[in-house]
Amino acid sequence: MPGPGDYTVGWICAVETEYVAARAFLDEIHPGPLSVSRHDNNAYTLGKIGNHNVVMAVAPDGEYGTTSAAAVARNMLHSFPNIRIGLMVGIGGGVPSAKNDIRLGDIVVSAPRNGYGGVLPYNYWDTIQNQSLQPLDHINQPPTLLRTAANHLKAVYQTEGHGLEQSISRALSLKPRLQAKYGRPSPASDRLFRSDYVHPTDPKLACGSYCASDPKRLVKRAPRGPHEDNPAIHFGLIASGNQLVKDATIRDRLSRERDILCFEMEAAGLMNHFPCLVIRGICDYSDSHKAKDWQGYAAMTAAAYAKDLLLNITASKVQAERKLLEVVGNIAAAVEDTKVNTERTIVHLDRDRENEILDWLTPFDYASVQRDHFSKSLAGTCQWFLDSENFYQWLDTIEKTLFCTGIPGAGKTIMTSVVVDHLQHRFRDEPTLGLAYVYCEYGRQQEQTPDHMFASILKQLAQRYSFHFSLPEAVRELYDEHLRTQGTTRSKVRPLLTEIMKCLPSVVELFSKVYIVVDGLDEFKALGGHRSVFLKRLLTLQESTGVGIFATSRKIPEIQNYFKDSVACEIAADEGDIQRYVEDQLQHMPDFVQNDATLQNKIQTTISQNTRGMFVPIPPLSHNMRR
Repeated sequence: MPGPGDYTVGWICAVETEYVAARAFLDEIHPGPLSVSRHDNNAYTLGKIGNHNVVMAVAPDGEYGTTSAAAVARNMLHSFPNIRIGLMVGIGGGVPSAKNDIRLGDIVVSAPRNGYGGVLPYNYWDTIQNQSLQPLDHINQPPTLLRTAANHLKAVYQTEGHGLEQSISRALSLKPRLQAKYGRPSPASDRLFRSDYVHPTDPKLACGSYCASDPKRLVKRAPRGPHEDNPAIHFGLIASGNQLVKDATIRDRLSRERDILCFEMEAAGLMNHFPCLVIRGICDYSDSHKAKDWQGYAAMTAAAYAKDLLLNITASKVQAERKLLEVVGNIAAAVEDTKVNTERTIVHLDRDRENEILDWLTPFDYASVQRDHFSKSLAGTCQWFLDSENFYQWLDTIEKTLFCTGIPGAGKTIMTSVVVDHLQHRFRDEPTLGLAYVYCEYGRQQEQTPDHMFASILKQLAQRYSFHFSLPEAVRELYDEHLRTQGTTRSKVRPLLTEIMKCLPSVVELFSKVYIVVDGLDEFKALGGHRSVFLKRLLTLQESTGVGIFATSRKIPEIQNYFKDSVACEIAADEGDIQRYVEDQLQHMPDFVQNDATLQNKIQTTISQNTRGMFVPIPPLSHNMRR
């Protein structure tokens, strides 16, 4: 059976009804995954539609909105890293108008309109105060492959009609238990009430018997003709927020302002983290007369369309797409020039605020320390280690520690700088991989307390995430809480260790994997139990989040005990590294040495034979020769 890497289509549902409908359209159902990523709580249905291997997931029961959908998508991409196209399929509230004859059971497909990408995130609480709908952020448009396929299908439907009703009938015939809930309700139950008529508060008064008893309360609509699609498919903007819209006046106002076709509650959390096409079956009219009668059938129409869409896309075209895990964080929004300038100003102001928060965590920057140490290495230094099996396994394994020990002068710190540089270059185009590093030094022991060190780790991870996306919400909330407590606009009191350790796992979880590099644990302040607290907290973080740890130290039993279950590696000056080092230093010796190849060979041989796993400082030797 297919493995996790064989699934290229991700299909996300928000509620059980949508998930049931989606499963009904699979041509094959495969056994569930044998394993998923460490913190993936999703439940999956694996199967096949046409030539596509599809993975389906649904949000947890009772959890609605953009945040829940984003979490499902993030987990799915980590467990099935080869997914290349995404679908968000389910039900939504329709926005009928004179321009858009939307009826129950119809389908709305997200499509770019009026400079927007297909999905508009909005604040419901602004709308009920009669404010204009202001999109909260620019949301990425659906991937080109899906938009092209949708346009092709649109043309086919116009000339030949669609077979969605027949497709639904076939699916229900294979699963007769679903007929009652997921079959098409009576057309008579599709009622559109006037916007100024609100459903009575008395729960005993039902829409069918009471509200519909007066024809003046209803909007008259002609039946669809024999040559009209029923259900019909509409393409345009979908408004997405964390609140359910149940007000016809708000619905109509937002329809006039933005030409919105549908309201729903999940897509805004997905588009910039799981670029997808949003497909919604219309189950109500976003008014006070909401009922669940059409939810099952609306979910079926959306799923039937999604299947038809996939059947019109070849597997080779999907395989040619970039992995969504690679796409995330590299999304460029195409907007008007004036909007770009406005957004740049907003981004600039927000960056100032982010830098303020990052500096509040800790003002110290290990990047300068890294540059200083790495500048002392030569091209090819420690390549033997980067090519080693231990290093490769550490990179590719979740929750793995590589603990490297060596005598003073063995080159542990230079090797650490080479490892950090290697990871920085390797992860440059991988925004979902996190890296943080710290260097312990005797001269800075007063600063090397657990809170300072973990604050630096948190800062580096937050900084990396902010560079590709935005500052993690957990970090913002931590800072804002300090502002509220202090009653000021700029906090001068840095966070406590307990606060940092509470925030750090939330930030780690934003990445598919995080690597933490700690050099010179033997130089970490041991008095007062600082080193012990740091190591315990670090290993606890690894246990809860699966971070990879690379650490170096002299052979100190107290430190080695913490890593007794880790992969251990003995570091000694490599012969090739020593030779490169000596050759470099010989260039700074007197001319009589540089002009005497025999003497140079003798120097190299003598030093190599007497290094005993250490780098010998050459300048003093040069000084003696000058004498």
